[in-house]
Amino acid sequence: MPGFYRVIGALGRVLIAAGVVVLLFVVYQLWGTGLREAQAQDALTEAFTQAAAVPAQPVDPAEPAEVPAPLPPPPGEAVAVIRIPRIGVEKVVVEGVGLTDLKKGPGHYPDTPMPGQPGNAAIAGHRTTYGAPFFELDQLGTGDEILVRTLQGQFRYVVDATSVVAPTQVEVLDPTEEDRLTLTTCNPRYSAAQRLIVSAVLMGEPAPAPEPTPALPPPPEATTPDPVALEGGALTGDPTARVPAVLWGLLAAAVWLATSFIARTWRRWPAYLVGVPVVLVALFVCFEQVARLFPANI
Repeated sequence: MPGFYRVIGALGRVLIAAGVVVLLFVVYQLWGTGLREAQAQDALTEAFTQAAAVPAQPVDPAEPAEVPAPLPPPPGEAVAVIRIPRIGVEKVVVEGVGLTDLKKGPGHYPDTPMPGQPGNAAIAGHRTTYGAPFFELDQLGTGDEILVRTLQGQFRYVVDATSVVAPTQVEVLDPTEEDRLTLTTCNPRYSAAQRLIVSAVLMGEPAPAPEPTPALPPPPEATTPDPVALEGGALTGDPTARVPAVLWGLLAAAVWLATSFIARTWRRWPAYLVGVPVVLVALFVCFEQVARLFPANI
């Protein structure tokens, strides 16, 4: 019987440790990611403010010239500031909707027009992590305002439709004759089973769009990209994170076991004082890899 109780005790300790790890991961997801997003937003706000203060080209007051539309910046850089008074949102929007882009804030879909320009501009955002800019997006209704400021000026959109669609229904990003803004996020909260879509129409005249550049012929081995795959790359996880997540998790477990052994055979508090910070760092990196497995805007 003593052996049985030892097994039960060991199992209990394993279950408690697993519960603590799950709890720490929840804390990381809900609050730890928000700290990283806040840091990115501070840097993006400063960069966008500086860019907005510099005119695109010198203008002669005696002979005003039309300022050409700026080209989209590289992925991850600031393109606009979105403000949604109804739900208290004011965030810098970055270019791109990849995993690293949406960690910084809402992201502009690169294959859609810039906000304020003719057509259907689209922006994705996190619902529950990395600052959760679109946490209350479901609270928007017909008539609510969405204000967007770009390097071309400020634009006012008014919500006229909301819907919930499947992740494969990428037609919500299709070009439209009307000048619109489409916001997308995961639905319901804490899940990626569906997509919540908020559509708004531009009030007033759009800003000029950049001149189209001639398209180069694709290389012989190139194939036509699948639109569903393109959407999946933006809103589903990165499978390459599985191996690093496992390795960092194993490292955290190994350091904890070593710490526990040293604590029993040497001194308890010095062992934990050295080992626990190492375990927490390994867990933090592990959590970052696990987060990459989730949809980019969950």
